[in-house]
Order: sequence, then C-alpha cells, then structure tokens
Amino acid sequence: MSADVVVVGAGIVGSSVAYHLARRGVRVTLLEQGPAPACGVTGGSFAWVGGSGGEWPGGAQDLREYVLADYGRLESELPDVTVRRTGSLSWTDTPAEGSRPGPGQFRVGRSDIKALEPNLRNPPAQAIHIPSDAGVDPTALTHALVAAAVAHGATVLHNTAVTSLRMRHGRVEGVLSSSGLHAAATVVLTAGTNIPQLCEPLSADLAIAASPAALARVTAPPGLVRTIVASPDFEVREVRDGDLLLGLPHPEGGPAPLERDAQDVLQRLKSAFHGSDQCRLVSHHTARRPVPAHGPVIGYPTHDRSVYVAVMHSAVTLAPTAGRLIADELVTGRPAPELLRCRPRPH
Repeated sequence: MSADVVVVGAGIVGSSVAYHLARRGVRVTLLEQGPAPACGVTGGSFAWVGGSGGEWPGGAQDLREYVLADYGRLESELPDVTVRRTGSLSWTDTPAEGSRPGPGQFRVGRSDIKALEPNLRNPPAQAIHIPSDAGVDPTALTHALVAAAVAHGATVLHNTAVTSLRMRHGRVEGVLSSSGLHAAATVVLTAGTNIPQLCEPLSADLAIAASPAALARVTAPPGLVRTIVASPDFEVREVRDGDLLLGLPHPEGGPAPLERDAQDVLQRLKSAFHGSDQCRLVSHHTARRPVPAHGPVIGYPTHDRSVYVAVMHSAVTLAPTAGRLIADELVTGRPAPELLRCRPRPH
C-alpha cells in the first residue's frame, strides 16, 4: 500500500516529522535501519536544549526563538515527555572580561555559582548563566514521538535499511529498502549523514559533514549536578535522577575515545564535585553527527517536490520546531517563512 509520506530515519528529526504529520491525518510510514528509534546519533546526543545565547549558523538562528515553546507544547501533548529546565553554567580558562552577555544570558559571580551548583568544589570567579536552557532524554523523547505517531495511524518499520530512491521518469516515487519498495507521494529524508548518498541521483548540492561526538553515561547520587555545566574540563548534566551524561573530548580526525579516556574525564568530574565518590562509568559511545556547512538544510532539493530533506545541528534542540513547520509545509503546500534561510542550495 502506498503512503502519503515515507520518512527515512527514526532519529529525533524523523520521529518529530512523522508525529506532526500523523497528528494532522497524513498517512505516514517511518523507516528505521536499526532495531529501535534513536539507536544512532540521537541516542548518543548530549541533548542540551538552548533557546538563546550565541549566534547559530544560517536558519538555525531563525528557529531558536520557537524552540522552548515547542518543547512546552510537546510536554502538554505527550505525557511521557519531560523537559528538565535546569539552566546552564558555562566558563572558560580565560573569561572575556569586557564582553557583554547575549540576550537571555547573565554573568554571575562565585557566590551565585555556588548557589546554583552547591556541590562544586572550586567555583570559578565568574560564569555565564542561561536560566532558560534545558535538557531532555533524547531516547525517551524519540520513543514518545514514535509511539504518538503510531497512535495517530503511522506505520513504523525497524531493521529496514533504505538503499536508494525509487525513480521513475526523473521523479522520486518512493524508496527501495531491505524489505522492498515503499511507494509514497513524498519522501522525507531525515537520515543524517546518509542523505547525500541517497540524493546522488538528484541534481542537488547537499554539503553535510560528519562531526564526531563522544559521550559517557555515569551513575551518580541524584542531584549531584544541578544545572548543565560546561567547564574547560568537561560538559555534564543529569539526564534523569542519578544518571549523568558526560561529554568526552574527541579531536576532529582523531581516534575514538577509549574506556581509559572516559575514566580520565570521570576523574576530572570527581575532582570537581563533592559527594562524587560513588560515580561509576556505565558506558561510552561515539557518534558521527551530521553538520550541514551553512546551517540546517530543510526543504525540497528538486523542482518536482517529490523528495524533501531535513538535516540540522543541533537536531535535539531544533527537532520539535522543525517537525511542526515541515508538517505544515507538506500538508498545506505553503512555504513556512521561518524556513526561508534553511533551503537546499541550488546545484
């Protein structure tokens, strides 16, 4: 049976697109090459949700103002979605004394840092505090989106690796996968770094780099870390009570971090926080994040509108907003002004 839309990739972006389409009555088939949603890059994301602070490339800046509201909307629509609104604290070895914090950012001193992170042994003299920053459990969020999409009538197929686009007279009519042909009026590609290869038959210029990201999961006393902490030595946040996510250094082009590297960063965490003796390394993981050269790439790469691409960094931050806008474009046929700077560039 043909679907209205086939979505390729059940990471956070594809799951958001599938949910928002199914909620509007579109017949959606979501294809995932792995055994479950979020088993690729999404599952290895630090999942720091920022709605303000700093300049983001291209159209990402246009989408960020809607991010926190869209996350609040998802919380009201999906009871299994939880956003941890902890705020963030960031500092460097050489703070920029004369620089002014951006919108929504506040420069705080040692006493305020100690109040926000009471277990921190040696708070820096100053840090940037963004109260609106939040975090999510990326795997749980993706599973919730997929379950809700199914509840609205979507079909989800796992262990289904898409091998190519199905072309007929120069138009995309579906995808070919390990389980056969999946026909659709529109194909939405949300498969990250696999998108350029799938789009090779098209005259589309999609510059998507693969950037390594390494993450460790650590058990800890609940509440050991209160905010999202980005220090010169590590990034850490509590993803759920008693479970920490710990960012690991991974130089571009260098070898993937080994367990000893994860243990080294864990030791830095223990040195930085009182009460951290019980922290234990559970696992570490390296993923290759898709990073488009000029910011998010969202839209039709061909004139016939038979295929649509959606790839972005940071995907966890932008996916709820992108999914809503993409579904609106596909359902109504009207371009979303918010996506104007995200369009695929002409070949």
